[in-house]
Amino acid sequence: MPAAIQDRPTAQAGKTPLVVRLLVLATFVVILNETLMINAIPRLMESMQVTEHAAQWVSTAFMLTMAAVIPVTGWFLQRVSTRHGYAIAMGVFLAGTAICAAAPSFTVLLLGRIVQAAGTAVMMPLLMTTLMTVVPEQDRGRVMGNVTLAISVAPALGPAVSGLILQLGSWRLLFVAVLPIAGAVTYFGLRQLTNIGEPQVSSIDWLSAALATVGFGGLVYGLSLFGEGNVKFGPTVGIVIAGLAAIAIFVTRQLKLQRTGAPLMDLRTLTHRTYALALALMCIAFLAMMGSMILLPLYLQNLRGLTPLQTGLLLMPGGLAMGLLGPTVGKLYDRIGGRPLVVPGSIGIVLSLAGFTQVSMTMPYWQVLALHALLMVSLAATFTPIFTLGMGALPPQMYPHGSSILGTLQQVAAALGTALVVTVMSARSSALVADGATTASAHLGGMKLAFVVATVLAAVTIVVAALLPSRTNEPAHH
Repeated sequence: MPAAIQDRPTAQAGKTPLVVRLLVLATFVVILNETLMINAIPRLMESMQVTEHAAQWVSTAFMLTMAAVIPVTGWFLQRVSTRHGYAIAMGVFLAGTAICAAAPSFTVLLLGRIVQAAGTAVMMPLLMTTLMTVVPEQDRGRVMGNVTLAISVAPALGPAVSGLILQLGSWRLLFVAVLPIAGAVTYFGLRQLTNIGEPQVSSIDWLSAALATVGFGGLVYGLSLFGEGNVKFGPTVGIVIAGLAAIAIFVTRQLKLQRTGAPLMDLRTLTHRTYALALALMCIAFLAMMGSMILLPLYLQNLRGLTPLQTGLLLMPGGLAMGLLGPTVGKLYDRIGGRPLVVPGSIGIVLSLAGFTQVSMTMPYWQVLALHALLMVSLAATFTPIFTLGMGALPPQMYPHGSSILGTLQQVAAALGTALVVTVMSARSSALVADGATTASAHLGGMKLAFVVATVLAAVTIVVAALLPSRTNEPAHH
């Protein structure tokens, strides 16, 4: 790639820079792993002799690690060059994947997942920060569309891909299949990548790092316990409150460090109104998306009796539509701005979730497919513009902090979405069983109420969307 890109990003207007393409590909490969294990839980319980509760940890541990590591990435990415950051992230991810593939025991498998997640946590902010630095503003929507493709299609494809691989044999194949792909992506990436911007030497405040790990990690852990249903209420609430308390101390410390030194997470990003609005919208939309990603497989498998592979294939068109629309939405954003896309997108999210409140034992599968596709397409119309608008509203030196906050809150929103729908569903189902309903109809009643809650929350996105500007250089609407 010509060095000119480093000095004159606009020289490549109309083209996606190679560095961004490579990072999108790498991000796709690493993010795919977040949902790759969902279908493998029964197989894992059998081969490792663990309970379902323990087996769920292969997904929970991944999410927890992401929540704990992402806050440190803003500082980390300012210190290292692009190539160095990429080499570390992919090297750590590859090591984690190899540990998982060869894991002799469940504990070692969990350790591998934690190592994998630590590498994944660095890739997302690295991609965002590099993109904002290299791509000229008039081109960002189109390029961010390709990024949305990687971020959204990967988790949507995870269950379907794993369903297909599991037909061939052991859960270990999931990691064996990823290894050569990740290895090739790492090798070609390092051959082609050039460094963007100059690393800055800055010290890290270890107390902030510890508080972020305990705070965000604790909050996600507490919420994920709620997300598993049948929890010990007292201790779990205690963990959530402790996590929130640690986050409060962390925030206070960052505000102090902003005046005197280098904060781990620069909260001045939140003073940029467009970024703060985009962040709020992203969190609520992500919460709704994760909630539906949990509820739909439960409905299709537990109540309608579909296999994991059939479930994956039924939900695949929606995921693919979301990804394939990403670049188109990005081009539209460059042409017409953000609000004309985000407002209809938000309305679409609400309509699809409202449709899911009508689930029944006889709802035709084409309706499930259509509602899921509407949800995914609406999310595609929302995510690309809000990422582009939000990050574009920040000054360049804030990009690493902006993407770090975005990534952290995305994990918290995902955990909160899961916890919320599962808690509502469990509470409602238990109440209905106590009133004499059959187990199946009680579960259905619980699901309907969970979708109602998700719909009400999603309605907030319409209000926030209306407040957003269409372009980064426009003031936000009051």
